[in-house]
Amino acid sequence: MLPFKSFLFGLLAASLAVAAPTPDNLLGEVIDALGIGLVTSIEVTLTLDTLSDNLVSISFEAQNPLPFELTLDTVSTSAGLNGTTYASFDHSFGLHPVVVPPLGKANSGNITNVPLTQGVDASLAIIPFGVLDLQEVDINVRAGSIFGIGGVPLVISGLKQTNVPTTYNLDLS
Repeated sequence: MLPFKSFLFGLLAASLAVAAPTPDNLLGEVIDALGIGLVTSIEVTLTLDTLSDNLVSISFEAQNPLPFELTLDTVSTSAGLNGTTYASFDHSFGLHPVVVPPLGKANSGNITNVPLTQGVDASLAIIPFGVLDLQEVDINVRAGSIFGIGGVPLVISGLKQTNVPTTYNLDLS
């Protein structure tokens, strides 16, 4: 009888280990499933140098649908249109994280040297659409921070968002 009990215990332990998967991007999947877009708008700035170095500057408006503060420490994203990636970057906000108030919005500030992965010629063709799709967004946030201090560190990965309103500016200075 003892070998049978050991077998049942082993079978139960194995089924419990397999039956409760915890994907790394669970929080991102929940946010995507609820249709909560964390980015309300994107602003892309092109310069004359963009024509030769394929680099732009961007900023984005982040919204917080939660009743407590969120502090954004890092962001990694790829953005594009119709399945094609046109820009991709990793950015750390360092000593100046983006503090998004409860149920509020905050601007990311200027993020420079964002590469145009398809080059400037192909990227100019998407400007008339006025939108970008965030194809893959990973962010490190601190939830429940107070004026950007403290909070519970969370990694939100695998976020996707379509049709984010995007404006393009040409800086000739």
